[in-house]
Amino acid sequence: MKQLLVVFTGGTIGSRKQGAGIDVNLSGSYALIDEYSNSPQQRDDVTLHAIQPLNLLSENMTTNDWHVLAEAIHSIDLTLYDGLVITHGSDTLAYSAAMLSYLFADSSIPIVLTASNYPLADERSNGLRNFANTVDFIADAQLPGVFVVYEDDKGAPLVYLGTRITQAVSFTDQFGSPYGVPFGMMADRAFSWLEHERNPKPEALRPAPAAPFVWEPKTLRLDSSIVYIRPYPGLNYSYYDFTSQRPKAVLHDLHHSGTACAIENGPYSLLQFITRCKGLGIDVYICPIRDRSDALYSSSLRLIEAGAIVIEKLSVEAAVTKLMLAYGLYDDPAQAKAFVSESSLYYEHNEV
Repeated sequence: MKQLLVVFTGGTIGSRKQGAGIDVNLSGSYALIDEYSNSPQQRDDVTLHAIQPLNLLSENMTTNDWHVLAEAIHSIDLTLYDGLVITHGSDTLAYSAAMLSYLFADSSIPIVLTASNYPLADERSNGLRNFANTVDFIADAQLPGVFVVYEDDKGAPLVYLGTRITQAVSFTDQFGSPYGVPFGMMADRAFSWLEHERNPKPEALRPAPAAPFVWEPKTLRLDSSIVYIRPYPGLNYSYYDFTSQRPKAVLHDLHHSGTACAIENGPYSLLQFITRCKGLGIDVYICPIRDRSDALYSSSLRLIEAGAIVIEKLSVEAAVTKLMLAYGLYDDPAQAKAFVSESSLYYEHNEV
């Protein structure tokens, strides 16, 4: 009999409609186990246990909540379980999946996040199916590491590596992945790996790697002093006044071609903004760039020449969480930069 621990954190999958709105409900999370236990998807070879270290809608997630969740998982004797299921809200699931992937890259058992598009009582909800597919993935694949299981709009239960899932988009509520390549999918209650040049083979995940860095709950710091900026026409950098309160780093998103405004001067100049940040001792990172060795646009090269630090081959979700971890682990910016740019923690670089 396989023993699985369900770690409830709230989110839509643990919520109920309350009046005109939707909010987390103390009994909503455990109702998921009841629904699963009374459904045709239930497995006879699995016993479910449960804890609930958090109970919040995921849009309210902070680094402090990540610390609470990490401490709860760290305190578990993983030898007692064949896998962990983490139920989570969909709004920030991709960020939490990346952070947990870094912290538990050496997990000897599968740690799998899942979510729901609507509360379980709503007939449109995919929450029960996502939960059932997560249980099936753990029981069938038995792969160590951190994953996400979530059904797409065609009803395909996709499996993602924890650092290779991108935020769900508006209007369709669909998660994505760099290059559009998930790790695999569930079919007939069994895991099917997606063969692709950028996907590690399942056997490459066994055995679990050594921990890429050492941390303890009492000393772990996840630094929220990271500012994330997305480019758009007319982005005026003069509104970012860091003279009174300075972030440790800025992560600047890029257009799909790896570019952002590189005019020489003026309030819309990212070049001038980078120079201003450098003068204040603030590191500026740019991401995503698929491959720095490829030919880049002249505007991209000018950003790099101005002092922007390139994070290549990572999604923005994987990059911003890695920055939070790096600047929490290291007081020395040079060490933090090396950790972000040179280390590989858990398949965050979209290559084999």
